[in-house]
Amino acid sequence: MFSAATYAERRKALCARLTERGEKGLLLFPGHASSPMNYTDNAYPFRQDSSFLYFFGHDHEGLTGVINLDAGESWYFDQGFSMDDIIWSGATATPEELAARCGAEKYGEEKTLVQMIADAKKTQRPIHILPVYRADSRMRLVQLLDCGVMEVDTFVSTPFIKEVVALRSIKSIEEVMEIEQALETSYAMYANALSATRPGASERQIASILHSTLALAGSTASFTPICTGRGQILHNHEYSHILHSGDMLLIDSGAESENHYASDITRTFPVSGTFTDQQRAVYTIVLAAQEAAISKCAPDVPFIDCHMTAAKIIASGLRDLGVLKGNVDDIVDAGAHALFFPHGLGHMLGLDVHDMEGLGEDFVGYDSTITRSEKFGLRGLRLARKLQRGFVVTVEPGCYFISALMEQWEAEGTCKEFINFDTAKQFSEFGGIRIEDNVYISRDGHRVLGQQIPKTIAGIEGRMHASSQRLFQCN
Repeated sequence: MFSAATYAERRKALCARLTERGEKGLLLFPGHASSPMNYTDNAYPFRQDSSFLYFFGHDHEGLTGVINLDAGESWYFDQGFSMDDIIWSGATATPEELAARCGAEKYGEEKTLVQMIADAKKTQRPIHILPVYRADSRMRLVQLLDCGVMEVDTFVSTPFIKEVVALRSIKSIEEVMEIEQALETSYAMYANALSATRPGASERQIASILHSTLALAGSTASFTPICTGRGQILHNHEYSHILHSGDMLLIDSGAESENHYASDITRTFPVSGTFTDQQRAVYTIVLAAQEAAISKCAPDVPFIDCHMTAAKIIASGLRDLGVLKGNVDDIVDAGAHALFFPHGLGHMLGLDVHDMEGLGEDFVGYDSTITRSEKFGLRGLRLARKLQRGFVVTVEPGCYFISALMEQWEAEGTCKEFINFDTAKQFSEFGGIRIEDNVYISRDGHRVLGQQIPKTIAGIEGRMHASSQRLFQCN
């Protein structure tokens, strides 16, 4: 946990912002419960709700936080523990001690919480909640709010969402340090994976190295790692294939820091240690797109502009390879490039790998100045609004040759005036390339976070050749 003062200041800021809006009543933060895997005592690894973590800090089950906007005070509630809990899980601090650790002015038992909410409803004081994304949390709110299952959503408060997003979007120095800590683990994950990548290795072997590196670092994955020789499948979590010479291995993975801040890094390596000419050509395009998009990141720059910068570089590069044809601006305006770059450039990063997505993607990545596009390739852009100092974002362009999608576009004649389908088919076995880094928006521009994981062609090939030489000497 951070200091008690950190959590107290966050809650104070949230309370002030909402009272300025004229909001009254209670802000309710239900923490997560344990989630059984196949029976009650065999649970999935526990992960606390990120907004509860941000405002109250405690990372165990059975907790609820309340901010009383009218009194300007916060309450910490614990469902308590029995002797059986102590026997099986060990003793915990008292509610009074736990409240002090997160700077809460008051604390209470479950019965006090239930009475507080009942009194608020009886006197028609507003009760504000954030969007509910877990079924068990919804059922807990059904009990606390004494309402129907679907009626829970009537308590979701747009002003509450907007002010939580506003606060969580701007990362403090201590939060950036947490992300840097997660990135130290990411560096080790990629160093170990890169050293083990060679023809004959399996995707499962490399994935196991990622997981073991996490475990040895005392960390967990911020999301299920992608580790695949078939990079054209954007979220491929199957690890069943053997890697062959001529393949590329795409790894998209992340770690969590001690306080659950995420990293999210993607690299694409040649399995043999050397890029083929075709791979080298496409990789050069994607790297140029990523570096140009990163260079554009700065306060007040709309992130959609960074996306379009990457899109134009990918379109230009593919035109030079004969895959696309025509004027680059026309290609991008028509969306022809999206056949090969079908996703958005990146997203916010913080306590969630897609930070705050549970609060509603359009509250996080969009605002009154920009709405989501319906165009293929743009509608998946999670972040489009202007960047602000303190944001941490991912920048992850890619280029993919998805046979089924190419066949569909050719059959439908989609963007046929800009696409050389016969040339594109020459890449049908290519796979995909994505390169991703985590970027902090500073006062005057940006800073790429973390120790540099090799991403230039020379850097990747040099590291892989050095690793193979060490292996040869050991054998």
